[in-house]
Amino acid sequence: MKKYILALDQGTTSSRAIIFDNNGLPVSTVQKEFTQYYPKPSWVEHDPEEIWKTQSGVARDVLKKAKLDAKNIAALGITNQRETTIVWNRETGKPVFNAIVWQDRRTAKFCDELKAKGLAGKIQQKTGLIIDAYFSATKVKWILDNVKGARALAEKGKLAFGTVDSWLIWKLTGGKLHVTDVSNAARTMLFNISTLSWDKDLLKIFDIPERILPEVRSSSEIYGKTDGLFSSPIPVAGIAGDQQAALFGQMCIKPGMVKNTYGTGCFMMMNIGNKPIKSNSRLLTTVGWKIGNETVYALEGSIFIAGAVVQWLRDGLGIISKSADIEKLASKVNDSEGVYFVPAFAGLGAPHWDQHARGTMVGITRGTTSSHIARAALYSIAFQTLEVLKAMQKDSGITISELRVDGGATVNSILMQFQSDLLRINVVRPKITETTALGAAYLAGLAVGYWSSLKDIRAQWQVDRIFKPEMNTSEVRNNVKGWNRAVKAAKGWAGS
Repeated sequence: MKKYILALDQGTTSSRAIIFDNNGLPVSTVQKEFTQYYPKPSWVEHDPEEIWKTQSGVARDVLKKAKLDAKNIAALGITNQRETTIVWNRETGKPVFNAIVWQDRRTAKFCDELKAKGLAGKIQQKTGLIIDAYFSATKVKWILDNVKGARALAEKGKLAFGTVDSWLIWKLTGGKLHVTDVSNAARTMLFNISTLSWDKDLLKIFDIPERILPEVRSSSEIYGKTDGLFSSPIPVAGIAGDQQAALFGQMCIKPGMVKNTYGTGCFMMMNIGNKPIKSNSRLLTTVGWKIGNETVYALEGSIFIAGAVVQWLRDGLGIISKSADIEKLASKVNDSEGVYFVPAFAGLGAPHWDQHARGTMVGITRGTTSSHIARAALYSIAFQTLEVLKAMQKDSGITISELRVDGGATVNSILMQFQSDLLRINVVRPKITETTALGAAYLAGLAVGYWSSLKDIRAQWQVDRIFKPEMNTSEVRNNVKGWNRAVKAAKGWAGS
């Protein structure tokens, strides 16, 4: 019987399931969007039950679409939106509150209080992270403090906290497993990336009972088996946060290799080997993955709004009817003609970490059209990536020679070419751009022997197109100068 790997890719706006064959090629894909809730300005929530409903639904549907049975699946791997925080009742299996999404800013004031107490250095030293509302710890505290009876239940060990991977595994295994992997644990701000364990000092700072935390495991091992969802049990054998999964799926397995994922947000990661490097440029140091006894670390620059700016043009402004239309609209003009769009809808991520900055558009004239705004929106993604790449080179001491790219926006050739122009390096798009799901598939497949080694899977990575710099240096310099002025305006508007 021919075997395959099933990857569940639980993202910020949709749940997907992809079946991969032994050559790392996608055989079948099913995707379903789910509801975004914005109960107050800068608050973002998901319904955990809807996450499960859509993810379990596409998992079953993708098997039907491929005309396969659960017995054809050698293993299941999970990759997920990170930092998004779910707390549920262990006895009923019901969430006590909506999932608080990574983009949510409700705990920004508490983060400012932590910084005022002088805790930034200690927290960065232990976790590799910058104090920000982005991470899970302050979200967990908010739920325990604001949901009636939650803290009392947590103290009794009756509640479970997890990032989305933990919630899915709990549901997949019928409530038998409460686990996470090192890559997701490293995004909570409760995990010590040097000792690879939950940190008691941090739990005290955030007032979070240890009893609610999941067990931390490696990124590639058989955690357990599915129970009830499929016609027969499937081993659950790989977990990685979406950006770490993409780094692995891009086969950035040697120190100095870099990938950038263009999704709802934009996330650049560099493999830095087996020891963490402290960032002095306000990047994050995080765990890439752990396979067997080997732990790989990474530097990461997190850009909160990338593809989400295109969704806003579609849903907020209504100047396009579907996301794919942006390239056609932007191609009607040769450049943005001095229009700059800083999409700081949820503050600015790396290297600024300004949680109070807000979205700003500057340089608008009477001649500005929707096409110029579309161009400026695409360019904003590339400008933010440039800022992160410069910081990454400074921290690592490594000159980056190429950038491997993946995610939905990489199909946009205007964006990819402008990205290459700004960075002055080659931007390499692989044939398989679904590298996030592929990374989860590889981790699961390695655990069950579906692929025998990293050498096996490294040979599968293939180039689709290489974008090379074309813009002259002075034009690049002028573009960057304009962007820097626009960022100052975004910060200045918020008085930050």
